[in-house]
Amino acid sequence: MRHKYILFYKPYNVLCQFTDENQSADKTRQTLKDYISIPEIYPVGRLDQDSEGLLLLTNDGKLQHFLSDRRYKHPRTYWVQVERIPSPTVLNQLRQGVKIQDYQTRPAYVELLPTEPMLPPREPPIRFRKNVPTAWLEMTLTEGRNRQVRRMTAAVGYPTLRLVRVAIAHLGWEGLAPGEWRELTPEELKPLLHLNKVN
Repeated sequence: MRHKYILFYKPYNVLCQFTDENQSADKTRQTLKDYISIPEIYPVGRLDQDSEGLLLLTNDGKLQHFLSDRRYKHPRTYWVQVERIPSPTVLNQLRQGVKIQDYQTRPAYVELLPTEPMLPPREPPIRFRKNVPTAWLEMTLTEGRNRQVRRMTAAVGYPTLRLVRVAIAHLGWEGLAPGEWRELTPEELKPLLHLNKVN
């Protein structure tokens, strides 16, 4: 079997799976099947329905396990729009790790972006509140717990309004619009296959 490696820009409000097991009779939610017709590939990790951005899909089970396992600490980078402007103290809290439910998150790279990043508009747009400013953070995590970014920003009092994954390890979203996908180039694939061999 030939292995396939696909990069996909998941739009907002699309389920990160190929079938909707909870589909109600009166409402059809979009899934990966609405965009990708390649059989037997699966997402590496997940993006929530209300999150956007980069998704890697493959039928290479070994690589999928390696990239999904928190022990291997592969980085994922997000641009995160939050309510209000976080102070340096809050940014340091996020960098050092915060307590969420029953666990402490790992240290993370967190920076306040100086300007709003260039992103495709979201449909529907986030709610606008005239008296509440927003800020954009760049956050790089080395673990992928359920809704982790949203829970981290909520834990320090800055709810996430919009969440876009812009990189998985060395793979970036450049050149893809929401709903588009492409195969990895040999140059992009080489570091992943090397990591796969040594682990």
